[in-house]
Amino acid sequence: MIETAVTVPMSAGTADAYLYTHEDGKPRPGIIQLTDIHGLRPAARDMARRLAEEGYTVLLPNVFYRTRKPPMFDFPANFAEERTKQRFAELVGPLTPEAMAADGASYVKFLRAGMRVAPGPMGVVGYCFTGQMALRIAAARPDDIAAMASFHGGGLHTDTPQSPDLELPKVKAQLHFGHAFEDRSMPADAIAKLDHSLAAWGGRYESLVYDQARHGWTVPDSAAYNRDEAERAYGNLMALLARTLRV
Repeated sequence: MIETAVTVPMSAGTADAYLYTHEDGKPRPGIIQLTDIHGLRPAARDMARRLAEEGYTVLLPNVFYRTRKPPMFDFPANFAEERTKQRFAELVGPLTPEAMAADGASYVKFLRAGMRVAPGPMGVVGYCFTGQMALRIAAARPDDIAAMASFHGGGLHTDTPQSPDLELPKVKAQLHFGHAFEDRSMPADAIAKLDHSLAAWGGRYESLVYDQARHGWTVPDSAAYNRDEAERAYGNLMALLARTLRV
């Protein structure tokens, strides 16, 4: 597996990123992997590498490129403390719905231009805050994105005119939503409302609550990491990609 540091041209500048390709140089289906709020770091890179080893070309961008390069937190992150909350707001503030869609278009364009990306459908997967970004990218690029997964995604339904699930009518992809148990960023009533939107949409989807899995359970360096449930989530992601990108 080859890990290459790359720069992705964006409408708002350039994004630092890593690209994962295979030594044989053969083109493989492209996947955009979006990090959680902690951004590019060894754990995220290991996750992208593992995904690429399954037979994909994976782009792992710094989704917070407008604000800063890694590390996202140059102090111990504690979401009970004000400085962590302030940094969170600094990172996510520029990522408006319009910015998410524009960034997704740039990531797709970058992958399409690469010789090691197969023509045909792509996938996008998001974690934590970027679960909603993955959904918005699938909506903005319906002819490119055939698979979208969100794990412990927050704010996927909100009672606002900019709720991410309002984008569902634009989506052509198959979807997997993996929800945490008792997640303040996506509580049970929000999951129920998301499920209602998904049923009305009528596409193919899965919306699962991973029992006893806390917010962040899929990420190995998270305090909430749950290996058994993380492997279950990974298996569901592999199944989604296999039935959508292996055409």
